[in-house]
Parts: sequence; structure tokens; C-alpha cells
Amino acid sequence: MFLQSLEDVKHLSVETYRKNNQAVRTPVWFVIHNETIHVITRDKTGKVKRLRNNPSVKVAPCNFFGKPHGNWISGNAKFVTGDEFEKVLRLRRKKYGIMDMIARLVSKSKGNLVVFSIMVD
Repeated sequence: MFLQSLEDVKHLSVETYRKNNQAVRTPVWFVIHNETIHVITRDKTGKVKRLRNNPSVKVAPCNFFGKPHGNWISGNAKFVTGDEFEKVLRLRRKKYGIMDMIARLVSKSKGNLVVFSIMVD
């Protein structure tokens, strides 16, 4: 039910946790594939560092600036590789079009692309 509510949503706020358990909310682009939320980011970002220490997350639909406009749902994240990684890259390119290409160029200095999936509870 939650995943279906995200069909027309462009941004998702992902709450990750620092080592001291302080929450950090970040608006992200996402795609849904195989009943799972997938996020593409760069390996030198704070959210990747936090996820490596603690895979627990909360997510909620949000606007471009990260202001949530829906319920928060708990879940767990894991990093994706191989064929699934490539599939998610293609899906994001299709969903966000030229903006996907621009985002990749602008974010290059933050490392290599990584994909993490979120299984909601």
C-alpha cells in the first residue's frame, strides 16, 4: 500500500542515523523496482557513510526541499550491485530524464555511483 502511494511522487525524504543516533533527513530521487525502493547516490556522501554504520531508515514522501507530506515508514537499507544496479540506473534515467544526466554531472566530485535499496516494514 505504501509503495503504491509513491507512484506519482518525485522526492522521498530518507532519514538515516549518525553513530550517536541523531537523525538526518535527506530528500532524494528514487525508483521502485521489485516492490523495493531504490536510491542512487555517490559513495562519498554522508548518507552512505551513515547507512554503512546503521541500515535502519525511515522514509516519507516530500517536496523538492525535503518537507515531508506523508507518513513516515520504517525500513532497512542495503547496497545493490550487479544487474540490479544497472537496472535501477536505467529506471532512474527513464523517470527523471535530462535532470538525471545533469545530477550525475554535478555530483561527480562526490565519488562513484552507488545504489541502495530500502525494504519498508
